[in-house]
Amino acid sequence: MSGPDTAKVKSIDEIVGSLESGMTIGVGGWGSRRKPMALVRAILRSDLTDLTVISYGGPDVGLLCAYGKARRVIAPFVTLDSVPLEPHFRIARQNAAVEFTEYDEGMFMFGLYAAANRLPFLPTPAGLGSDVLKVNPRLKTVRSPYEGGEELIAVPPLKMDVSLIHMNRADVRGNAQYLGPDPYMDDLFAKAADRAYVSCERLVDTADLLKEGPLQSLLISRSHVTGVVETPNGAHFTTCEPDHDRDEAFQKHYVKSAGDPDQWAAFRDRFLSGDETAYQQAVREYHEETR
Repeated sequence: MSGPDTAKVKSIDEIVGSLESGMTIGVGGWGSRRKPMALVRAILRSDLTDLTVISYGGPDVGLLCAYGKARRVIAPFVTLDSVPLEPHFRIARQNAAVEFTEYDEGMFMFGLYAAANRLPFLPTPAGLGSDVLKVNPRLKTVRSPYEGGEELIAVPPLKMDVSLIHMNRADVRGNAQYLGPDPYMDDLFAKAADRAYVSCERLVDTADLLKEGPLQSLLISRSHVTGVVETPNGAHFTTCEPDHDRDEAFQKHYVKSAGDPDQWAAFRDRFLSGDETAYQQAVREYHEETR
């Protein structure tokens, strides 16, 4: 199958091969939920360095820190959900190996909205009264020009060179659909970036996008998508409901391995030394051994 309708269909390596060191990369999903992990794993195998990562952080951020790919992280949190703090991110921060800009969740969302709408900032009360201004001295406040003159935080846009997003379904044109309980902010990541790449559990015909979910589940428009790739189980080990739940057993293995240099070296060698096909095979073998 070829032609203009399939021009956006890429391979994992083609997408990651189009990225450059020093870029600002946004990663969709939320914590350990529907992360584009196949694309993240490909970045780990690449020569990319000096990245600024914008994310509702999970194992995407942790792995990019563990591999020395991230220079700076901008996030409201970095968590594995059932594990409160992502272990590799914690280690990176304790060792001062990565810069961190921490926003309140609401501020982070307004930064995405500002970037998506090409605005210089958006005002919000979110973060006022907290230490967020102390740890982010570059943030400015503004006063409302209307009655009351309320003081607000002027959140700058979270601009991205590229965003990476994982969805349940997509068509070859880049229209993409979520089928789980939450869209997260993936549409804003797509709109806030100069280029957006969508990985999906399954590529389907455009007409089939409405067979599994309602019209409102069509979250990502093709007009915001540069490329799309089919990556079955590509969000592993994070959730991608209803296609698969979080692999809690594997996540526990990941966390335990992070706490010991020898165990982490063994984890990397077994699961992350090959391509995506090798990773998925290694995960299947791991579960067969631990049944």
